[in-house]
Amino acid sequence: MIDTVYTHTKSMEVFERALKVQPAGIPGHLGPVQSQFIPTSAYPLYADRAKDSYFWDLDGNRYIDYMCAYGPNVLGYNNELVDNAARAQYEKGNCMPLPGRVQVDLAELLCDTIKIADWAFFMKNGGDATGFAKMIAHTATGRDKVVMVEGGYHGVAPWTQAVTHAGVTEDDVKNNLKVKWNDAEAFERLVNEYPGQIAAFISTPYDHRVFTDNVLPAKGYWQKIRRICDANGIVLIIDDVRCGFRLDLAGSAEYFGFQPDLACYCKALANGYNISSVVGRDSLKDAAAKVFYTGSYWSSAAPMAAAVACISELRRIDGARLMIEKGETLSAGLVTAAANEGLDLKISGVPSMFYMRLTNDDSLMMQQEFCAECARRGIFFVSHHNHFINCSLTDDDIRQTLEIASEAFRITARNNPDKVNN
Repeated sequence: MIDTVYTHTKSMEVFERALKVQPAGIPGHLGPVQSQFIPTSAYPLYADRAKDSYFWDLDGNRYIDYMCAYGPNVLGYNNELVDNAARAQYEKGNCMPLPGRVQVDLAELLCDTIKIADWAFFMKNGGDATGFAKMIAHTATGRDKVVMVEGGYHGVAPWTQAVTHAGVTEDDVKNNLKVKWNDAEAFERLVNEYPGQIAAFISTPYDHRVFTDNVLPAKGYWQKIRRICDANGIVLIIDDVRCGFRLDLAGSAEYFGFQPDLACYCKALANGYNISSVVGRDSLKDAAAKVFYTGSYWSSAAPMAAAVACISELRRIDGARLMIEKGETLSAGLVTAAANEGLDLKISGVPSMFYMRLTNDDSLMMQQEFCAECARRGIFFVSHHNHFINCSLTDDDIRQTLEIASEAFRITARNNPDKVNN
């Protein structure tokens, strides 16, 4: 039995200060208001430091981290190769009146790494990338409408959100059309309903939305979407912000056997340094050049140097394969540990970016309870989001994770005897 249960006194002290000077204390999905840290009492609110697969909170508690900063940690926190490359560029210059040569170095590397990339354009956030890709599609086609998958997430710009969300107007979303995931026939019906009006189809490589099992593309799905786009002059955009480099270094589209026109990258691009990118086919290079799209720090050189080091190391170690294999080992162990306590754990998605759910309880409250018990003992799982594997995760980390998870499953089963399998 694992007796140590973490407390978060210092986190709460800092949060009380934050409530006075920041909206919601911690704005956005990392804070207790909009986060998946349920119940919030089981989770720290602030991190103090991080290394490899671990982070420590303000109270000195260490966690084996399966959120990886919601994806950017791909090689391990504070990876020396990446940090040294960034540090060397910082010493030369970061934000300068002109871009550094490293911008070209990174563009060449992406074009050599990602299958469909004939060119690359850089910005800062995943939402920057999806927004730019959309503008390229409008420019190339002269059309207004964009087809999106219901429940898909492409950032927080108004066009990506629902009209029911605060700050979003009808005009922001009036040109969005929605289809269900894996329904190529519905997409074709929309194309016929709006002939010559659809600029782009944008989707993640597979359905990895929150609060639900992740779903891979059905056999032939992407090939059908590709054919429909080709037949109707529609730009096919893949939002690889979350999956990128965890499925296939050549692109998640390559993992699923198709080729998009544009692909958006961010999270794992530079192991935590702030940079994102859109890469695309040569046929859209002129359209991309016409779009006015820039930001105050978009040419900063240090994150580009970090990205060169990160991608180079991922290529050297075959990072995507490594993370998938580690994810397979962890997933199998978690399913077995749950079954030993009479619980059914369903794991979906690709193993390097898996989603898990206890099916014994449709309300998802048992899932929340399990993740909270893990967090209280040093395994950072959250309730209703996919998790991430990074390359620094060790066999001992996985062993310790399974040990603590077994205890958490035991507690969850004991507290819910009417829902345990006989």
